[in-house]
Amino acid sequence: MKYFIMLLAFLTCLCPARFARADASLSFEELYSGGGVLGLQFSDKVKSLTGQRVVIKGFMAPPLKAEASFFVLTREPVALCPFCQTDADWPDNILVVYLSSNQQFVQNNATIEVEGVLETGSWRDAETGFLSQLRLRDASFRKL
Repeated sequence: MKYFIMLLAFLTCLCPARFARADASLSFEELYSGGGVLGLQFSDKVKSLTGQRVVIKGFMAPPLKAEASFFVLTREPVALCPFCQTDADWPDNILVVYLSSNQQFVQNNATIEVEGVLETGSWRDAETGFLSQLRLRDASFRKL
């Protein structure tokens, strides 16, 4: 019995079910609690999950460049780069995703599930200059 328990613990370490172990799931509708004179406000759920691993489903926007270390997750599929649009065309629900390792990007009409550590607050990417208020770090995704 002792060896069985040790083997089970060993296998659990070797084969983690990353998506099954996430602490919480989020949806785009749960990201913000509304707006005011200062703009959008993070929801209480987002505030309580900051720093924790979360899962969210959405669509991958076309990346800025082929070798990017991050991508933008959107609520609906977008055919064009969201950074190349006018303010009027800008998606109102996006989430920046920084990958923990290189993954091959998927078509923008494929639903994906992303898991990563939720981060909030203003942050500017040193490489691209892209500014984000809400992002996932140490993330991975899978096509659904």
